[in-house]
Amino acid sequence: GTNAFVTSPSFSSTTTTTTKTRLHSTVNTDTAEEIRIKRKQELLGLLGSTTKQSNNKSIVDPVLADPISKLPLKVETMGAMLAGDTSPGVKVSFTTEDGTDVFMGRTNTFYNLLEPQQQQQQTSSSSSPSKKSNPALSLDTLRVFIPPPLRSAMATAGVLQSDDYVPMRDLFTSPSVSFAYERGWRQGFAQAGFPGADEEYDMVRKYFEDVTKDVEGSTVVDMSCATGLFTRRLAKSNDYNRVIACDYSESMLQEARRRINSDPSLQTKTSTTKLDLVRCDVAKIPMRTSSIDALHAGAAMHCWPDLDGGLGEIYRVLKPGGRYFATTFLSTYFGGLQTAEGGQTGVNRQAFQYFESVDVLRSMLVKAGFENEKVSVEVLEPACVIIKCEK
Repeated sequence: GTNAFVTSPSFSSTTTTTTKTRLHSTVNTDTAEEIRIKRKQELLGLLGSTTKQSNNKSIVDPVLADPISKLPLKVETMGAMLAGDTSPGVKVSFTTEDGTDVFMGRTNTFYNLLEPQQQQQQTSSSSSPSKKSNPALSLDTLRVFIPPPLRSAMATAGVLQSDDYVPMRDLFTSPSVSFAYERGWRQGFAQAGFPGADEEYDMVRKYFEDVTKDVEGSTVVDMSCATGLFTRRLAKSNDYNRVIACDYSESMLQEARRRINSDPSLQTKTSTTKLDLVRCDVAKIPMRTSSIDALHAGAAMHCWPDLDGGLGEIYRVLKPGGRYFATTFLSTYFGGLQTAEGGQTGVNRQAFQYFESVDVLRSMLVKAGFENEKVSVEVLEPACVIIKCEK
């Protein structure tokens, strides 16, 4: 099916025998119980969990957590699902153990762990009236193409609704950018010295091998996964038990899912890798502390508004000895953009984060918690930066 690699969390279960069950015959009760246990075992396997949880009333994801409190998330499916059949997509809920927050998603799209369901509904309802009545809406939808200085002036004049647009983050929420990313955009990085996706992935695979090979339940994260260029390679390798692809942009995740579904090698049932797509903010990673073996962020760091927050979170979620591999650009590659911005700084003004030197990047990584001797920052001329860190 199209979701052979998608983690499908379990139904909530209970060991308490209900009155209705007692009315069934012994044969029927045993058959139903066997089916329930088999389904639970299959879904536990899909979660990549190696811990026996037969006495638990629900499944707790071994990695995913509330993005703010970092509390573990109980996972339940919504509605009927046949064992091993997730082709239509199954609605999934993630609830904190104290029951305060609920997050939603589907196995055939992505899990939205950016904000709780209640907050999403409030945001949607509060924004609906303005969308219907404000004539500036059409311009707001085009703000990704408006230079920051002009955008600020238009917001001040009331032509745009507000200037809360963050270029380095929100540019990639545009469906047009998501569509173009693997249709020429990413290939253009070669001008900066990027060696190409295949060679870059080979570097990632070799660097992660020592901390993932023969590791039971190995989990790798592809942060700011975009359209899944590296996610697909990580999943198809069968080197990892679980791959979690994360991005802030819904349109990027939708394009990533489309490409995953159309890749024949990702539809075979022989793979041992489980693949999840998760919407989140890198500065608030929805994962438990010390829960993942390795994290990849390809051509991404220059797009993170809260860079210190993001790097700190990456250090937090890595297991001791876990590895971080990233690529990004030196600021020289963005010289034209910086000139156009007229020297303005700040996340609402800059198109990207500008890294002036290897030393600047190294200091950020050390500040996040990585030890200096376990940080490697090298440049592939003229402006491609390769980062390797070990916790």
